[in-house]
Amino acid sequence: MLEKLLAQIQQYNPNSNMRFIIKAYNFADAAHEGQVRKSGEKYFIHPVEVAKILAELEMDDATIVAGLLHDVIEDTRYDYDEIKNEFSEEVAILVEGVTKLGSFTYETKEERQAESLRKMFLAMAKDIRVIIIKLADRLHNMRTLKYMNENKKKEKAVETIEIYAPIAHRLGISKIKWELEDLCLRYIDPEGYYDLVDKVAKKRGERESYINKVIQELKKALVNLNIKCEINGRSKHFYSIYRKMVYRHKSFEEIFDLTAVRVLVHSVKDCYGALGMVHTMWKPIPGRFKDYIAMPKPNMYQSLHTTVIGQNGEPLEIQIRTWDMHRIAEYGIAAHWKYKAGNEGDEEESGDKLDDKLRWLRQLLEWQRDMKDPKEFMESLKIDLFTNEVFVFSPKGDVVDLPAGSTPIDFAYKIHSAIGNSCIGAKVNGRIVPIDYKLKNGNIVEVLTSKQSHGPSRDWLKFVKSTQAKNRIRQWFKKERKEENIEKGKELFEKEIKKNGYEVHELAKPQWMNQLIKKLRLNTIEDLYAAIGYGGILLNQVIPKLKQLHKSIQKEEKSIEEVVTQNKQYKDKAKKEKKDAQGVKVKGIDNILVRFSKCCTPVPGDEIVGFITRGRGVSVHRADCVNMLKGIDSLDRLIEVEWDENKQKSYETEIQIISTDRKGLLSEVTNFLSDIKLTVTAVNARTNKDKTAIVNLTIEITNIEQLSKLIKKVKSMQGVVDVYRVTS
Repeated sequence: MLEKLLAQIQQYNPNSNMRFIIKAYNFADAAHEGQVRKSGEKYFIHPVEVAKILAELEMDDATIVAGLLHDVIEDTRYDYDEIKNEFSEEVAILVEGVTKLGSFTYETKEERQAESLRKMFLAMAKDIRVIIIKLADRLHNMRTLKYMNENKKKEKAVETIEIYAPIAHRLGISKIKWELEDLCLRYIDPEGYYDLVDKVAKKRGERESYINKVIQELKKALVNLNIKCEINGRSKHFYSIYRKMVYRHKSFEEIFDLTAVRVLVHSVKDCYGALGMVHTMWKPIPGRFKDYIAMPKPNMYQSLHTTVIGQNGEPLEIQIRTWDMHRIAEYGIAAHWKYKAGNEGDEEESGDKLDDKLRWLRQLLEWQRDMKDPKEFMESLKIDLFTNEVFVFSPKGDVVDLPAGSTPIDFAYKIHSAIGNSCIGAKVNGRIVPIDYKLKNGNIVEVLTSKQSHGPSRDWLKFVKSTQAKNRIRQWFKKERKEENIEKGKELFEKEIKKNGYEVHELAKPQWMNQLIKKLRLNTIEDLYAAIGYGGILLNQVIPKLKQLHKSIQKEEKSIEEVVTQNKQYKDKAKKEKKDAQGVKVKGIDNILVRFSKCCTPVPGDEIVGFITRGRGVSVHRADCVNMLKGIDSLDRLIEVEWDENKQKSYETEIQIISTDRKGLLSEVTNFLSDIKLTVTAVNARTNKDKTAIVNLTIEITNIEQLSKLIKKVKSMQGVVDVYRVTS
C-alpha cells in the first residue's frame, strides 16, 4: 500500500518529502493497531485509501499526511499537541478540523449535524484543505457503505447527497461530486439505480458508434482550421440521468443526451473558433448555448456548452474548454495547490485568487453566525450552498450570482444593505416589475430607492430567497423597532400558547422560560419576544419545547403520585398486623412494647442495642447510633436485643441520592424502585444552584443486604454522584 501511494504522489510531485509521508504512514498504522472496520478489514486501510484519493487530486504533502492521520485524534489516544510536536502545526490544524464533535452531546440529530457543519465551515475558512480531506474521507466511506445496516446506509447516503456532494460541487471538484452522487443513488433508490444501469448498458453500443462518428468528423474539421485538440465522449453519470427522469418527468427513451462530446483545446481563442465550426456543421438549438468562459460559475468552472441537432435528428451536447479549464473543472479548488507547487513565484498572486474564490465561504459564515435554530441553519445552508444559481447584471454590467428563484430584493441586498433597506421598487430590462418578480439568467436589474423609504417590510421575508437578504431584513427590524418587536412577539407567543389549548401560566413558567432562553442562547425574556417579533425565532422553535417540559413534569408527578399511593396502601395494610410482630426479641422479657428509633432506622443485618425508655417500652437503635450514645444517662438502661429470624417484616430506612440535575431523574428513580417491588413511603427532592439534585427517599426493606444492593444499583444510574443511608 505504501509503495503504491508513494508512486502515485511522485508522478505529479517529484519534489515530495517522502520521509514525511512514510513517517505519517507508520505513525497512523501503529496508532490504529487492533482497530477493525465493519467489513472486518484493518481500520488502517481507510486512512490509506483517503490519502490515495487526495493524491488523485494532486494535493500537497501536508494534506496527504493529514489524510493519513485524519482519524488519529478522534479514534486513538493521541491528541492535537502530540500531532503538532510529531509532525507540524499545519498538519495538526488540518487533522483537528476534520475531527468530528465526538466529545459533545446534542438533543437532536439536527443540532449535532448543524454544530458539526459550523465547526467544519470555520475550519474551511482557515484552511480549505480541511473540507478536501473530509470529502475524500466521505468518498471512501461511501465506497464501503455496503457493510453497514440498511438504516445506516440510507441515512449516510441522504446526508451525503444533501451536504457533501453539493459542497464538492461548490468547490468545483466534479471528480468527487459525480462519484458521490452515483453511490448515494445506489442506496437511496437501489431499484431505480440498477434498472438505470441495465438500460444504459443496453444502449451503450449504439451510442458509442454514433459518438465516435461525430468525434471523427469534428476532429477532421478542426484540424483543417489548425486548431490542435483532443476530443472524447463523456457518458452522463447515472444520477444526472435519474434527476432528469424524476424532476422533468421523462422516460428513459426520451433522454437522448446520454453521452456528451468534450473538446479540449489550448487557448480561449481556439474555444470560440471550435464553437463556430460546431455551429457550422450542425444546427444549434436556440436557448441551449451557455458561455461559462465569459461568465464563470462561482465554483470557478469555465466552458462553452452548446446543444445541436445531430445527423440522426437527436440532440447532441458539446462542451468546449481549454486544458487549464478542464483541470479546474475536475479538481476545482484543489487545483490551486498544483499551481502553487509548480510556480513558487506566483504564490502571493495565487493566494489572492484563492481568497477571491472563497469569498462565498466567508459570507456564508457571516450570514449563519446569528442563527440559533439548527433546522433553520440546515435549510438556509442548502439554499446558500446547494441550489442552482441565476446570473443577472447590474446596470453597469457587473455579473451578480444569486440562488435560483431570487427577486430584486435579493439583488438589492447583495449589492449593499443600505440599498436593500431603502428599496421601493425595481426595473428589469428597463421595465418596472413587482418586487417579488423571479429573476432570470441575463436580466439587467436596476433597484429604485428613496430616502423617504420606511424600510423593509415583514412581507419580504415570505418571498426573498437568499439568506443574506433574510438576515439583513431581520437585523433591520431587530435594531430599529425593538419595543414594537417585544410587544408583537409577546402577543404572538401568548396567542400561540392559547391556540395549542393551554393557559399562558401553564406553559410560560419562569423556570421553563429560563431554560428555553439558555438553550436559544439569549439573555432575557424580552430578547426572546423581540426575536419572535422580528422573525429571528419561529414559534415552532419555542412552543413544542415548552409543551415537552410540561408533559415530562406532568408524567413525573403522576408517576411519583402513583408510587406513593401504592405504597400508602402497603403501609396501611402493614399497620393492621399484630403489634407483637416487631421482628426483635428482648432478652429475658416477653410482651414488652418494642419500637424502632427514627434517628438511625435499623434494619435486619445491623448490629442493634435496646434502650429502656420511660413509659414507652424499649427503643431499638443501631449499635453505632450517635444520638443514643449522647442521650444515655445510665448504662443500666441498655438491654440486649436481637433480630427474630422467624419474623419476615419490612423496615423503614432513608437514603439520600446526589446527582447532576437532569430532566426525568425523579421519575426514573421512583419507577426503578417500583419495578423491583420496593415500597416508598416518602419522597423529598430539591435542586441546588450548582445544578445538582438531592433526592431523599424513605423506603421499606427486609434486610441490610437488600439495602446494599439497592444503593449499588442506584449509583450506576446516569448522572448519580453518590448514594448513602441517612442518619439523624
